[in-house]
Amino acid sequence: MRHAMIGLGMALYAMACSPALAAGEVVGVEHWVENADTRIYVWEKFTDKPTGKKIVVLAHGSATAGKESFDLQVPGKPSYSLMDRLAREGFDVFALDTRGFGRSTRPDKHMTTGQAKEDLKAAIDHILKLRGASKVSLVAWSWGTQYGGMYVMDNPGTVDKYVTYAQMHVDSPDVARRRARIDAFRENAYITIPEPGWKPRFTSMTPAEVNESDVVSTFATIAAKVETKSPTGPQLDLATALPMVNPRLIPVPTMVIHGQYDDVADTDGLLPFFASLPNPQKKYVVIPNAGHMMHLQKGHQLFQHEVVGFLKDPAS
Repeated sequence: MRHAMIGLGMALYAMACSPALAAGEVVGVEHWVENADTRIYVWEKFTDKPTGKKIVVLAHGSATAGKESFDLQVPGKPSYSLMDRLAREGFDVFALDTRGFGRSTRPDKHMTTGQAKEDLKAAIDHILKLRGASKVSLVAWSWGTQYGGMYVMDNPGTVDKYVTYAQMHVDSPDVARRRARIDAFRENAYITIPEPGWKPRFTSMTPAEVNESDVVSTFATIAAKVETKSPTGPQLDLATALPMVNPRLIPVPTMVIHGQYDDVADTDGLLPFFASLPNPQKKYVVIPNAGHMMHLQKGHQLFQHEVVGFLKDPAS
């Protein structure tokens, strides 16, 4: 496949070249990557200048695109943006929208997890060329752990470290519920989720007190605007194709991390995966006060602390 940047826009926060840009202020930049007949949107954030930094790529889940997942801007609560935290820690951070999501091409037919892996590869190839780098660290969430893990299996030489969080397994309670909807997923390549429909993801098996209502409302409002229709291909794959990732084929330093109330990730299902990871530099973390939406719940700062520590740790 041909991978090339076909557009670049300086973005929504500040022009990187502006003399008025305060030291340490976070800058956002839009990129467009072409993957055959598919246009992939990539959102980047950094402080000062992007060159010479370690690179982190974020892989989103099966409902919302990268920018809305990882760079949610909640009025009065800036700590909820994972991208801003990583940028302030000195990383050059990128989040893609795979095909079917956000601003990227939305195919008429079902998209697949394998195609998402190819979109991730196109984005990483572009980023490596853009920055003259040889490796990135990959942080993958939920369904992103499937196409992200598949990418690591196929391209381990381009991955410095891998963080897999809220990773589902074949016996996950939430995955079992998706299996009951296989026929509906097969019949419809997309579904429409109204704004209230975005909120239950925060409370599936998670106590209400783990969430902040304004964060949930902000997420639901933005998700409904950006994801006017949501692809069902990921849901179909999760219901029929697990396991998609073989831990024995992930040779890089890896952290497995999930919230204590996650209805997709749990120790019973993931400790065998963790034990099979071949690299001895590995870590398993459970975050309190967090569920599947860990990065947007009250445990988010501890989650960020663990991710930053793992990515910066010279021993891993």
